[in-house]
Amino acid sequence: MTIRVLVADDQAVVRDGVVLLLSSADDIEVVGEAGDGGTAVRLASELRPDVALVDLRMPVLDGAEVTARVVSAGIGVRVLILTTYADDDAVLPALRAGAAGYLTKDATSEALLAAVRDVAAGHTVLDPAVQRRLIQLLVNEPTARAAAPLPTLSTELPLAAEGLTRRQIDVVRLVAQGLNNRQVAKEMVVSEATVKTHLNHVLAKLAMDDRAALIAWAWRHGLADRSGGTDG
Repeated sequence: MTIRVLVADDQAVVRDGVVLLLSSADDIEVVGEAGDGGTAVRLASELRPDVALVDLRMPVLDGAEVTARVVSAGIGVRVLILTTYADDDAVLPALRAGAAGYLTKDATSEALLAAVRDVAAGHTVLDPAVQRRLIQLLVNEPTARAAAPLPTLSTELPLAAEGLTRRQIDVVRLVAQGLNNRQVAKEMVVSEATVKTHLNHVLAKLAMDDRAALIAWAWRHGLADRSGGTDG
């Protein structure tokens, strides 16, 4: 099956290079190009590509706004952000808008092609630098972490988390803060094997392949920065 891709970047040189790379793959077809966010939204609606490869900083509409409009349109277009920026001011709005992937422009050609294929297949792709940044947002703020209660389930579940149990959401929130299985087990006062079981069930329920996809999902749906008190 051929993957149909829309490329949106306001820098013509970069856009041309990306189009050339994608066009070299037998299973990828570039069906449209956009030099600004407004054109990107319009072409996504008209062309209905499988993947929209979107830069963050563009005229008219930025990448996060393009993502939000394309995703909310419900037209089946999955957005992969390709940008220079990996800071939280850039990453979080894009993920919360519904981006299925986030890749920085220093990624290799092989990584970009693989990301397009993975996103088209329904997976979530996070650049390693982006995943580290998401974790650092909380890990590198010891004062705030010490003052705040442990992040677990509040009395009302976010709508996006319906289908997960209370304890599974506890696990997701701690994982999204960068804790490993041993640390999660210690915080929840359970065995490491129990944590692994919860994680496996969560990944299966959400149809995700790995921890990176889960962290992105947690940030996108507000589970990574909510706080409350641990309960049994």
